[in-house]
Amino acid sequence: MSRTMRLALALVTMGLIGAGPAWSASRIKDLTSVEGVRQNQLIGYGLVVGLNGTGDTINNSPFTRQSLQAMLERLGVNIRGQTLRTGNVAAVMVTANLPAFSTQGTRIDVTVSALGDAKNLQGGTLLVTPLLGADGNVYAVAQGSLAIGGFQAEGEAAKIVRGVPTVGRIANGAVIEREIDFALNRLNQVRLALRNADFTTAKRVAAAINDFLGMPVAESLDSATVQIAMPKEYTGNVVALLTEIEQLQIEPDMPAKIIIDERSGIIVMGRDVRVSMVAVAQGNLTVTISESPQVSQPAPLSRGSTVVVPRTRVGVQEEGKKLAVVREGVSLQQLVDGLNALGIGPRDLISILQAIKASGAIQADIEVM
Repeated sequence: MSRTMRLALALVTMGLIGAGPAWSASRIKDLTSVEGVRQNQLIGYGLVVGLNGTGDTINNSPFTRQSLQAMLERLGVNIRGQTLRTGNVAAVMVTANLPAFSTQGTRIDVTVSALGDAKNLQGGTLLVTPLLGADGNVYAVAQGSLAIGGFQAEGEAAKIVRGVPTVGRIANGAVIEREIDFALNRLNQVRLALRNADFTTAKRVAAAINDFLGMPVAESLDSATVQIAMPKEYTGNVVALLTEIEQLQIEPDMPAKIIIDERSGIIVMGRDVRVSMVAVAQGNLTVTISESPQVSQPAPLSRGSTVVVPRTRVGVQEEGKKLAVVREGVSLQQLVDGLNALGIGPRDLISILQAIKASGAIQADIEVM
């Protein structure tokens, strides 16, 4: 049986006996990543020149002064002991990600961020900046003109800022000088790392791979790792194996969880959230205080004086006098519909969910961001 026929048979079989509907299936490619195939962070320190007076204040940024002096000395210009008053230079930190399997001579994007008190990097040019990895070696060299997403404009009495003008980006601004050796095709076994750790999902991934290959070569080591022993027909050709198994589709499982962002009032609930029978009441107490002072004048030809008499009215109104009953084991949609029937907003909904969780009536984890 050819590889194409086996792949089609595996997909059809999983579609017939899968645990969920077809629309909920995802590719293994989208659920996992290959261990060892990853990006590496690079960082460097450099200078941006050509700014229109919006650079670092030399007297307030000693690192900018030292860097400028060292660079000019390497170019044959001696300014030791001289007074520098330029505002067109800024010290910056340069960051980039080195993709997996990047080859020497290819280009990558870099991000440039002001380090001192520069106000705007618009129009600046980054000078040659080595980019180092965590091991201290230089893996790329960056240089080029910055593209700024924000802007700043100011006058004598007003100023407006949009975005962040002290951060810029250089597309293809760094050239890779050193490669990271990783012989993928020489591996005797491959480990797949799940992006969202789950024991059920890991087991389903291993089962799908074994059904496709027709042999028990994959096993789930834990909730986040699936290990594949290299079959003989794929020895020395790991890329071919990964190309075929990453298209297999499974239904990922996920724990019941509620994510709450109290700052923005955002609530995200998983589909498996269940609630035991519970009664929920929600009400808002509104207290209104109004002041209506009156002027009291004495009778004519009397010895009294005009005074202001305070008049205060206090009113109390309680809104939302409703009691809703949430039935046993309701679904996510039913839970949301029941809570919306109370006429409450996201802020009150957050408090209600936390109260239901405290009572032990909700079967889900609540994570507050």
